[in-house]
Amino acid sequence: MTHLNEIKSKAGAVTFQSSDKDLNEGFVWAKQQALEYAHFGEDAVGLWYEAALPEREAFCIRDVMHHSNGAAVLGLRFHTKNMIMRFAENIAESRDWCTYWEITKDNVPAPVDYDNDQDFWYNLPANFDIIDTSWRQYQWTGDNYYLNDSKLLKFFQLTLNEYTKTWDKDGDGLLEYYPEYGRRGLATFNEAGLHPLLGGDMIGAQISGYRAFAHLASLRGQTGEAKQYADKAKELEQLYEKDWWNEAKERFYGAMLQDRSFVTDYHAEGNFLPLYYGSIRNQEKLRMALEDVKVNRVANVEGKTYLPDIFYRYGEIEEAFNELKELVDPTLDRRDYPEVSYCVIGSMATGLMGIAANGASVISTLPSLAHSMEWAEMGDIPILDRTLTVKHNGNTESAVTLQSGEPFVWKAAFLGNVSTLYHNGIAVSAKQELTEARGQISFITLEVAEGETHRVSTVQ
Repeated sequence: MTHLNEIKSKAGAVTFQSSDKDLNEGFVWAKQQALEYAHFGEDAVGLWYEAALPEREAFCIRDVMHHSNGAAVLGLRFHTKNMIMRFAENIAESRDWCTYWEITKDNVPAPVDYDNDQDFWYNLPANFDIIDTSWRQYQWTGDNYYLNDSKLLKFFQLTLNEYTKTWDKDGDGLLEYYPEYGRRGLATFNEAGLHPLLGGDMIGAQISGYRAFAHLASLRGQTGEAKQYADKAKELEQLYEKDWWNEAKERFYGAMLQDRSFVTDYHAEGNFLPLYYGSIRNQEKLRMALEDVKVNRVANVEGKTYLPDIFYRYGEIEEAFNELKELVDPTLDRRDYPEVSYCVIGSMATGLMGIAANGASVISTLPSLAHSMEWAEMGDIPILDRTLTVKHNGNTESAVTLQSGEPFVWKAAFLGNVSTLYHNGIAVSAKQELTEARGQISFITLEVAEGETHRVSTVQ
């Protein structure tokens, strides 16, 4: 009970202020809205937050995985962990190694999506999405559960082996959907009704799932498995970039139909989710695919919640900022959908503020403020069992305060090639690094102890 009370008392402690009044008000709304959807152990399923249509009182895989960054920032990491556990423990041979797509507060599959083990809704990218999220949650929280929990490890192994073999009927390494499956085994998160053989997001999710498993296996000292799945991810990445590229339209195909012809129109999740998953390494094709998403955008609010994540990831700061502002606009249709509030909080922390962690003792920042923003500050951020305040003045100065917790290493990064950075006014030689998504960054690393505030800037 004490543990539950502690979680409840700390939930939603995070604060945000900036020079943008509308964004400040949007943050207050998003935090309050998200917390209204959080439940603290009063139900049979345990800790959970709503991650489906609100009236269902349930959580589905795709939504939970996308809520998870915002949930961690809100102090709800144990909610996410419990829900991931519920999914992991329900993987079963009788369901062809699927788990339940959607689970209710009563810890049973949601009736709207499940009749029996032969007839239930399931999108095949889901299992890989869970692996990818487990890696991201480990990085932010440092929770060894994601490395060592036996049920979770069993879920990973069953997904990478039995699940993949069962749903890959033609043996090409990709999971396909056939009409006789009904609603069971859809090969895309795009629910528009085409029911293609394969979605671009299916490949994207597999790539990210394989990469995530490789990272987790490496940390467990399983170098052979780590290399095996890193290689598998690379093979799929090369297949996708070669076979799925639509030269005429300068974008990737979003789906493959049952006759193995490609859908030439923009296919929403099939086109934008591979960018979200970081599946594309070819820089030229990545940029063209990104431009394509900018042009076509997303029609529904669930899809819109991915756009700030995507645009921040690839340095499209103004686009990301505009999407964030749209999501917090009181006139937005269906703004009360849970994914909106959670993803606003997550994007503000990981995107706009550029906060990330490595699962151990390194926390990094990379400011990504829009031109119209003079400053932004996020406080009481729970990360790696510490509490931080991060403030950016434009994109040229960052300050970090360790409010509580063990000392950590701060990687203070800025975009571009800068030879000298200034730590508390003193010149320090900067290091450079070429990132896949943001190009070159310059940074220094320094230790921050409890109660200390450090400032790093590009100009003295």
